[in-house]
Amino acid sequence: MIELKSPAEIEQMRITGQFIAQTLTELGELAEIGVNLLDLERHVRQRIGERGAESCYWDYAPSFGNGPFRNMVCLSVNDAVLHGMPHDYVLRDGDVLSMDLAVGIDGWVADSARTVIVGTPDEDDLRLVRATEEALAVGIEVARPGNRVGDISAAIEAVATAYGYPVNTEFGGHGLGRTMHEDPHISNKGRAGRGLKLRAGMTLALEPWFARTTDKIVFDPDGWTIRSADGSRTAHSEHTIAITDDGPIVLTERLPHHATVA
Repeated sequence: MIELKSPAEIEQMRITGQFIAQTLTELGELAEIGVNLLDLERHVRQRIGERGAESCYWDYAPSFGNGPFRNMVCLSVNDAVLHGMPHDYVLRDGDVLSMDLAVGIDGWVADSARTVIVGTPDEDDLRLVRATEEALAVGIEVARPGNRVGDISAAIEAVATAYGYPVNTEFGGHGLGRTMHEDPHISNKGRAGRGLKLRAGMTLALEPWFARTTDKIVFDPDGWTIRSADGSRTAHSEHTIAITDDGPIVLTERLPHHATVA
């Protein structure tokens, strides 16, 4: 079931979204050469505790995954792109780090992700990150009442195609609101004019993610971390948005002066 949110409820989700945006900004600034992923996890735990927020990841146990997730942020490095479990790893020059965070505040959830490059950026990695950001922007732009879910999927896919990146369809965007994952599923590949019609009051997490040379994925032995099957580098961008009669609102928008490169 899809619950349409009132303007007041959307504003509640915006409060959650702004907390997430600020925390991801902080993580991007902290993600320097020599920093351990566990230090980033500890920062998130501290911020969530200080805010009185609730992690959507702690104890998360979907059909995939090896038991309940026992971290509060997903940190995925290089060929890892989704559900990366923070572990004892020290960031190196040129690492590509995807950070994904979902929390609830006062019963309302938001979800966002960004990818940064640690230290000296490689041009091919910058291009990959830029592609996900552009795909997210065009997906948001078409998220308007009267359009359909397939319009979002097709817009995201078109950017990937223009950059020459294949698109995986196993994991994509989703509805959210009172919980982290709600209907509808939003593939990063699809046909315009197809699927559920978009309505004002819908709140969605759009999350294009691409691997450089494959659309196939593999799971780590931890049962969570998802990597490109061929080891190629990956990137992931995500925002929570609200569809309104006046156009889409980005509830997890970050301050524009923070750059992609950490």
